[in-house]
Amino acid sequence: MSQEQKHPDLEQLRNQIDDINQQLLQLLSQRAELARAIGEVKKAQGINRFDPVRERDMLDRLVQDNPGPFDDGTIRHLFKQIFKASLDLQQKNHKKALLVSRKRRPEDTVVHVGEIPVGNGAKSIVAGPCSVESEEQVRQVAQALKEQGVSLLRGGAFKPRTSPYDFQGLGIEGLRILRKAGDEFGLKVVSEIVNPADIELAEQYVDVIQIGARNMQNFELLKAAGAASKPVFLKRGMSATVEEFLFAAEYIVSRGNSQVMLCERGIRTYEKWTRNTLDISAVPILKQESHLPVFVDITHSTGRRDIQLPVARAALAAGADGIMLEVHPDPSVALSDANQQIDIPQFNKFMEEMRRAGFVTSSTATVG
Repeated sequence: MSQEQKHPDLEQLRNQIDDINQQLLQLLSQRAELARAIGEVKKAQGINRFDPVRERDMLDRLVQDNPGPFDDGTIRHLFKQIFKASLDLQQKNHKKALLVSRKRRPEDTVVHVGEIPVGNGAKSIVAGPCSVESEEQVRQVAQALKEQGVSLLRGGAFKPRTSPYDFQGLGIEGLRILRKAGDEFGLKVVSEIVNPADIELAEQYVDVIQIGARNMQNFELLKAAGAASKPVFLKRGMSATVEEFLFAAEYIVSRGNSQVMLCERGIRTYEKWTRNTLDISAVPILKQESHLPVFVDITHSTGRRDIQLPVARAALAAGADGIMLEVHPDPSVALSDANQQIDIPQFNKFMEEMRRAGFVTSSTATVG
């Protein structure tokens, strides 16, 4: 004889449990609706949603009225879970999709750098020296870019360096040199700005404001870039999560500047054979989660000339809208990043290989 046959009232007891489960479900749903309504009132009044004093008082009353058979600790645990679920519900309801999120904008954003569209399906290339050192240096690189059909010239005028004794850049004079070369060869200028107070002045010289990895969470700089009239090229911080990266972009977009390009430039790990570790998975994730164009800095992500070509292929195959790389007439005498920049013949060969691989054509190279 089975256990259930020995206890003919088992099914009846189970039915009662089922009925109580349904009642609990209805009561929990009613409680959740009330908690959501309370959350709306608190939001309107500017009150913090979590009230630890109120939670403690509720738990104390429940323990005081506890009829058993659960002990007081179990009652506290069960109701704490209910309280937490209600708080999570409030936070979920109040957390709007970011402006940079694809949930808010399903179609891709096309950033316009003057007449040059970025993110419209063609692959863009941003290239130039790590630091602006002289007019002749920048002019040689600009001429090489022009000959290869690349329209976006990068160069560092303000250089945030790890060591205070390293070359810090030429400042405004560097921006003037970039602008002069850009005008001569019909190129758009991309350069990093590190001080919010310099953005207004920099807009006279640059076509794209770059915010570097070390300044990704310089929130005052992000806000200032958000108020600027120029597109922004935002690099991911070396220890930043993808979520933190998107929130940094949100600072810019929320201030009114929707012309933002994201750049994955490698993150810091324990690996020593490359300067950083290229998080190639960030490319499809950013393309999936955001509508903004995505670039990969193949120079800083590896710090190695010998693997830049396969890294570029991987980046573009993963869905990147473009790549950034550093080019110098004579890297051996460069004032910064001498070991990772390529010279002009290497750049020409790089572009030839990119065309051969089908990632860049004569028509798409001129786009960016």
